[in-house]
Amino acid sequence: MMSTQNETADAGVVGEITRHCLLTRTRRISRIMTNMYDQALRPYGVNAPQFSLLVLIAKLGGASRAEIGRANYQERSTLTRNLALLLTEGWVEEMVSDQGGRSRPLVLSQAGKELLVSAAPAWRAAQVKAKQLLGEEGVTAIVGVADSIPLDELVE
Repeated sequence: MMSTQNETADAGVVGEITRHCLLTRTRRISRIMTNMYDQALRPYGVNAPQFSLLVLIAKLGGASRAEIGRANYQERSTLTRNLALLLTEGWVEEMVSDQGGRSRPLVLSQAGKELLVSAAPAWRAAQVKAKQLLGEEGVTAIVGVADSIPLDELVE
């Protein structure tokens, strides 16, 4: 009798999560979007998370790993892993600090700038597909939520 009761409770929880879980749905959307951009950017030797990180580094214009991690809502180990290829490919470089401190800001190299410019048409094509899939309301909702999250909401 006990296992039937547990199975019923389990089914109730599974049903609730299946119907209402925001995490499951946002992760599904994220995987679909990432795949769309990955396919578009593949000919340039970069994937969607790496491309996004390149854009962020370009926007920040010389930021420490900690600053980049906070701006990208990533913990240090994830950021280090994502930065590895960008540094290896020479798309990002560390500046030598003239202040003698440990902070070595990361900036886009000339090759990184050229990659962003050459891959921009592929990004634009993926952007069109993503907007078609999400619809105007979906795009507005995602942009609104993303723009409203404060930087200090990073979960450790």
